[in-house]
Amino acid sequence: MGSAASSRARLRVALFLAVGLAMTGFAFVAYATNLLRPLELDSVDARFGVRGTQPTPEDFLVVEVDEATFNALQKTWPFPRSYHAGVIDELRKGGARAIAYDVQFSEPTEAAEDNALIEAVARAGNVVLATSAVDDEGNGNVFGGADLRQFRTRAGSAQLPPDPGGVMRRATFSVDGLETLSVGTAEIALGRQIGPKAADHSDWIDYRGPPGTFRSVSFSDVLKGSVPASAFRDRIVVVGPSAPTLHDVHSTPTSRDELMSGAELQANAIWTVLNDYPLQSPSPVLIALLIALFGFLAPVASLRLSFVTTILLPVTVGVAYTVATQLSFEQGLVLPYTYPMAALVLSTVGAVGTHYSVAAFERARVRDVFSRFVPEQVVNQVLAQADRDLRLGGVDVVGSIMFTDLRGFTTFSENIEATRVIDVVNVYLTEMSEAILDHGGTLVSYAGDGIMAVFGAPIDQPDHADRAVAAGKEMISVRLPRVNEFVRERGYGDGFRMGVGVHSGAFIAGNIGSERRLEYTAIGDTTNAASRIEGLTKGTRHMLLFSEATHVLMTDPPTDDMVFFAEERIRGREASIRLFSLESVSDPPADVATAPVLEPVTSADDAVPEPATGIAAF
Repeated sequence: MGSAASSRARLRVALFLAVGLAMTGFAFVAYATNLLRPLELDSVDARFGVRGTQPTPEDFLVVEVDEATFNALQKTWPFPRSYHAGVIDELRKGGARAIAYDVQFSEPTEAAEDNALIEAVARAGNVVLATSAVDDEGNGNVFGGADLRQFRTRAGSAQLPPDPGGVMRRATFSVDGLETLSVGTAEIALGRQIGPKAADHSDWIDYRGPPGTFRSVSFSDVLKGSVPASAFRDRIVVVGPSAPTLHDVHSTPTSRDELMSGAELQANAIWTVLNDYPLQSPSPVLIALLIALFGFLAPVASLRLSFVTTILLPVTVGVAYTVATQLSFEQGLVLPYTYPMAALVLSTVGAVGTHYSVAAFERARVRDVFSRFVPEQVVNQVLAQADRDLRLGGVDVVGSIMFTDLRGFTTFSENIEATRVIDVVNVYLTEMSEAILDHGGTLVSYAGDGIMAVFGAPIDQPDHADRAVAAGKEMISVRLPRVNEFVRERGYGDGFRMGVGVHSGAFIAGNIGSERRLEYTAIGDTTNAASRIEGLTKGTRHMLLFSEATHVLMTDPPTDDMVFFAEERIRGREASIRLFSLESVSDPPADVATAPVLEPVTSADDAVPEPATGIAAF
């Protein structure tokens, strides 16, 4: 007996330690392969958000080529180089300490214009000119690759390495041997050379806040001399585009919703260099220790502590570490968050699973002994209450039903070999399914290239109608172009159109089938009507049609985009249905002046169909 108990105890220790080793190993592999890098970067963005906007740097000014500049100058981009010369002269007269010019002058233009700019740059003597092209010797392509030393200036690479999603979080020290614009400007401002801080020459940009944190003036105001010289005196001035039409706006950790101009982004990078790169990552050794500590915490605790304490301990440690990462971030240390927390969460889940597995094994062992003396029916009393054929009873639902179909697919499949047809079908169904699932829909079935989906069941969704229409819009405007691009790239044809029909109302939802095969579906007149509405898109300029019932049930109808399609008789229904579409996912009307106008819906009394029997035919 003692030997058996000892063996079980050793097995228990081995199981928990194996969980800790496995989960820690997974976290190490994830860290080594950057598997969770997007999540880790998101955690850094969250820390910026919690920290909030920092004090405005008083010694910086951003000169923006903004919309006001275009309105004032009435010139198209690129501006004559004499304009840039005029701005540089104004900054020089005002006593700017350093000028970072985030506008590229790669190719020569008119000689007089080029000379005006070169002379202004030479007079200033403190200008760094941006470039994105670097030759094999580390020289930037400015003024056609001329030796910039004769003009008392230098080039700086304006390239910044984007993270996944295009978010700018880091600045490099140099690109192909050429120092970056931020480093070059900081060296002029400091009057000395600067060395790289990070071993990989890539450092966090310590953003001061969202767009607009740095003081700024319009390019046109500086050119006209309407900005007082005191605004430039002893300041680092960054000149660059901010108008969205110039496409030099970027997503940053502090500006996901509002893009930041390249000029202000460079200002943040220059501030970071001038302040000796305030944000630094810990050494890989510390990261490894954190992952190992968190990976073994719950399994080791499970060997000594009660089950409840074993759960509370990782939760407490996780909360404390979350606070610690924020506090350390505000002190300049960017601790890893995702990888240690992944090790903690996974090992905790593994420890809980192991605990239940061990407990289940013990219960099974006791049950085996117990069942020798007590009838089996008593042991399984709870299981006897379950529905033996696993059916879920039908429930009355008010929701939205969607049917889709791919136009021209039958003809396409007749002329293409089967494997390629399947490739196209899989790409199409994947894209459309993701659109449905992303909007909270339930995929009911596939029928060839057709899809049936439900919104509002089995999970109740008050905005089911909005979700269904939004999903249909995404399928046509975003997903279908991707499918067509896939088709064209492989030479299968010019692509497809599709039809999407949406109808809302009452129906019955539940599992149907036999004991060996069950399917979740929706039955009723609403289902039939949705299928018929999808069919009405054929031969029209509208790929999406939805009923008045759907419109009435929408919590936020897109009235600016909605157009009235027609009032149609649906096969199997006595009353006609008013149908609507979205102009943004429709072909242009043949005569815009005669396009139907949206008529307001004032009552939902007649819009929601009554429950009925029947099931859609595929």
